[in-house]
Amino acid sequence: MRAKRGDCVLVVVDVQDRLIDTIAEHAAVVRNIQSLAKAAVALQVPILATEQENLGDTVPELKELIPDPPTRKLTFSGCESLEFMTKLNKIHRRTVVICGIETHICVLQTVLDLLPGHYRVVVVKDATSSHALTDRDTALRRMEASGAEITTTETIIYEITEKAGTDEFRKILDIVKERRKDSVNVPAHL
Repeated sequence: MRAKRGDCVLVVVDVQDRLIDTIAEHAAVVRNIQSLAKAAVALQVPILATEQENLGDTVPELKELIPDPPTRKLTFSGCESLEFMTKLNKIHRRTVVICGIETHICVLQTVLDLLPGHYRVVVVKDATSSHALTDRDTALRRMEASGAEITTTETIIYEITEKAGTDEFRKILDIVKERRKDSVNVPAHL
């Protein structure tokens, strides 16, 4: 079943300045999240973000693309934040496209809490990471076994774009070309 843009919301989890430099393959992850956010803006898909207390602000490359202030939280799961869940429920979208850090902590717990709430959860593998890739990969397997779908940045962008030959598609094509140009030095296993 394909994700439809009219039912999607992009959730960016805890991509913060005090944490990002310690994350495996962080430059590629931030680049992919930027592409997702730019596509969401172009396709009018709502964007929500969270920030873990005491880890600083969302990185500047993403902060400028996120229209609403991120939800600050002490809990690892965004779903345990009343503010986050209120924002999510007001959007009335059932497909949550999720990315961010750390995969095995805040992303995982948010995903596991969304699934019983009858959300379709799509985790963008190359737009999430942890300090250790073993933690990321193990968390991705656990999320998939629990019912989340795992995809990649470019796959979900084209999936919600739906067709070529439109003004929206031309915007998306520019975003994808920029991402591909910047991904020359991205590790092959991402």
